[in-house]
Amino acid sequence: MSDYKKTLHLPQTKFPMKANLTQKEPEMLKFWEDTQAYDAMIAASGTNGEYVLHDGPPYANGNIHLGHALNKILKDIIVKSKNMQGLKAEYIPGWDCHGLPIELKVEKQLGEKKKTIPEHVFRKLCREYAAKFVDIQRKEFKRLGVMGIWNEPYLTMRPSYEAATARELGNFMKGGYVARSKKPIYWCCSCQTALAEAEVEYADHSSPSIHVRFPLNDAKLKNIFPAADPAKAYAVIWTTTPWTIPDNMGIALHPELEYSLLEKDGEFYLLASGLVEACTKAFGWDSWNIAGTAMGAALEGLVARHPIYDRESPLCLGDHVTLEAGTGCVHTAPGHGREDFEVGQKYGLETYSPMNNEGRFLDSVEFFAGLTVFEANPKVIEKLQELGNLMALGKIKHSYPHCWRCKEPVIFRATTQWFITMEANDLRKRALEAIRNDVAWIPAWGEERIHQMIENRPDWCISRQRMWGVPIIALLCESCDEAWYDTDWVMDIVSRFENHPLGCDYWFSTPLEEIVPQGLACPKCGGNHWKLSKDILDVWFDSGTSFAAVVEQRKELRYPADMYLEGSDQHRGWFHSSLLASIGTRGCAPYKEVLTHGYVVDGNGHKMSKSQGNGIEPMEVINKHGAEVLRMWVSSVDYREDVRISDEILNRLVDAYRRIRNTCRYILGNIDDLSAEVLVPVEEMESLDRFALDVASRAHERVQAAYNDYEFHKVYHTLHNLCVTDLSAFYLDILKDRLYSSAKDSRERRSAQTAMLHILRLLIRDMAPVLSFTAEEVFQFLPEDLKNDAKTVFAVSADDIPLYTMPAEERAAWEKLLIVRSEITKAIEPVRKSGEIGHGLDTHVTLFLNDELAATLNGLKTDMRANFIVSKLTTAPLADAPESAFTAEEVEGLRIGVAKAPGAKCERCWIYSEELGTDPAHPAICPRCTGVLQTMTLED
Repeated sequence: MSDYKKTLHLPQTKFPMKANLTQKEPEMLKFWEDTQAYDAMIAASGTNGEYVLHDGPPYANGNIHLGHALNKILKDIIVKSKNMQGLKAEYIPGWDCHGLPIELKVEKQLGEKKKTIPEHVFRKLCREYAAKFVDIQRKEFKRLGVMGIWNEPYLTMRPSYEAATARELGNFMKGGYVARSKKPIYWCCSCQTALAEAEVEYADHSSPSIHVRFPLNDAKLKNIFPAADPAKAYAVIWTTTPWTIPDNMGIALHPELEYSLLEKDGEFYLLASGLVEACTKAFGWDSWNIAGTAMGAALEGLVARHPIYDRESPLCLGDHVTLEAGTGCVHTAPGHGREDFEVGQKYGLETYSPMNNEGRFLDSVEFFAGLTVFEANPKVIEKLQELGNLMALGKIKHSYPHCWRCKEPVIFRATTQWFITMEANDLRKRALEAIRNDVAWIPAWGEERIHQMIENRPDWCISRQRMWGVPIIALLCESCDEAWYDTDWVMDIVSRFENHPLGCDYWFSTPLEEIVPQGLACPKCGGNHWKLSKDILDVWFDSGTSFAAVVEQRKELRYPADMYLEGSDQHRGWFHSSLLASIGTRGCAPYKEVLTHGYVVDGNGHKMSKSQGNGIEPMEVINKHGAEVLRMWVSSVDYREDVRISDEILNRLVDAYRRIRNTCRYILGNIDDLSAEVLVPVEEMESLDRFALDVASRAHERVQAAYNDYEFHKVYHTLHNLCVTDLSAFYLDILKDRLYSSAKDSRERRSAQTAMLHILRLLIRDMAPVLSFTAEEVFQFLPEDLKNDAKTVFAVSADDIPLYTMPAEERAAWEKLLIVRSEITKAIEPVRKSGEIGHGLDTHVTLFLNDELAATLNGLKTDMRANFIVSKLTTAPLADAPESAFTAEEVEGLRIGVAKAPGAKCERCWIYSEELGTDPAHPAICPRCTGVLQTMTLED
């Protein structure tokens, strides 16, 4: 038998069985670099137009994590798939380089030196720190197989970018959007800076819960409640921030709520009627009397007294008051809350916030001077108790804002900041219209999410009290603190940034007299002593203006971009700030589509962290399995939700990858001797081969549709099913006999080889955006004259892909044959289990068919014996079926008889034959194989 084995056309390929991805991928990266594969991909595209995916900049701090990997691989899949569809899609990666995290890292490295070094030196160190991590992350992103213009990324710290950001600020100033005023904003006492809403995270926090009485000794109270004694009357408030009590300036009531005056032991207490039961329970009261009721509107203008200090606290009206919790009388500190501030503005209350940047009360605050706000909490409670004004004390666990960076609780604090006003020029309204009418949100729920955020957000606080960023270009009067920012002057400063080697470092290193216009007088007080604004821009303004700094400026891109793609947190971050910046200065959204992915979680759906021991780093996966498996993971999941990863999930993907790879390897081995001259025209191929190509072509169309719809899990499942089910378990399984046993140059074998070549080219083209390393490796093993002169798989033109559509009637017949094949397998199984046969080739199968089914199968004019992989196949009328015949479950008019194949097994093709030995020279092989050997002898 060994002699005959040599005459089989067994797979001949140097394509390795084992991927060895961890060793081979770096070699492939070098190949791509040496051959300029990215440039070749771009050069081969563009016949169908252009596509712009604008990269949201990751922060240049630390190594990449799995969230980065998910994000970059998704972008890479889109860019590659668009290019391979004929759309020129350049990828310009970028980095966000300014901001607090880098500044804190540099401060930590400097220690006490931070207090003595000049600002421009400190900024230089921040720049160097960011540049270091740009290089680190760039190397890690490239290791993922992500292609792009890596040698020319955009960096928010480059002079051209900083100038573009500052120019957009100037445009906002010119449009009348920018205002400097004192308002309460989120403030981190630890980082000592204002925070944007996007920089605030909510987490559970335990706070004291107190009910406090404010003396309501206003004589006008008796006009509303005749039974009341103003000298013994109180308005009751509830708060979870006792430290804000010293800053109280008023009490807010809802005009349309009913309020009750409760009498208890000769004293009178005002609170909302709807909260009487809950409050009295908290007070520990068993009994009380209602001295009267009144609507909130009737109580406006009454004046209470502060429970600690000798000052007034008037009763005001506010629509924000509810019955959800508290007393219906809301403690109002205009310096520490948005609604409080709005009420204070309406009633002329002082915006009082007597504390420094560390959150410590100033010396002017009696009893609490020098204490931080959280240190003051117990002291305020103690003082209220001492004065007899504490009604109840408890604890409450609730969702509370924390700083995104240091994770410490933040406060609302009124400070003088720079704002972009949401109502100016209908900025809010126009942004909401763009969200609804001009942008496609993927998934669709993203639209409602960002719509609500824009609809309800306050004015955009764009100033930060830090050093590492783009300065707010303005002068401040030393005498009256008036801000001056003439837009012509601002734009002149911007041009200086653009021409300075270190961009906006110009602002921090240039003498003041070179920046202040000569003879400039303050328009408010007439003073001529100026200082520079030292506030920097919110980093979300930095990244949000990337459309102006990158999309409009780089020749590879165009505005607006087709796609912005980031994690779901960017609805309040980059998507949000980019939209407002673009609407404000360009009048339209900077993107046509916004795609959102979820977070990466562990196999149980839990948040990943090193402290919990469930964290997985990208390089761990790459070093163990290769980046290809990580890419496959990204394509296999529904990224629109939170994405799970674990060793178990990765191991399953390794097995799936191996099946796809082995399918490619099998095909490569069987087309090793193929060349362009011997290809069989599609219309002349065997019916089975045309059906297989039709199956692959339809799979290709589904894959391309999935790429267009950004449904990459469908790409994965379609490719996997094609390889495992349609090819390995069906088509390639049937082909083995024809490929191995037929004459080398026979039309039957060349037909099969041609079909496999076309299928493989479809397969690797569909694989390439996801399994980039493997697709390139397979492509390079194709016979040279079958590559159409492309030096990389990514340069294969969309027009070079041979698609075939089989006539519907013929396809339907093949699909019927597939079902019959499945029924034959069911019929053989009991016989195999009995031990009578060992393999399908040991069988003689008889199909008992009705006339319709017989006509369908015979009309294919195919070798059904070969298609069913049996040694002998007989057909007979359905009426002739014996009682013992198997009755098909899925096909009407089919019964199946199974018996041991007659004759003996051919030692060359292993098919049983009753005609072995027709050639005395080959007594152990069948006539077909004898004919092939004779042909081979003649060729030799």
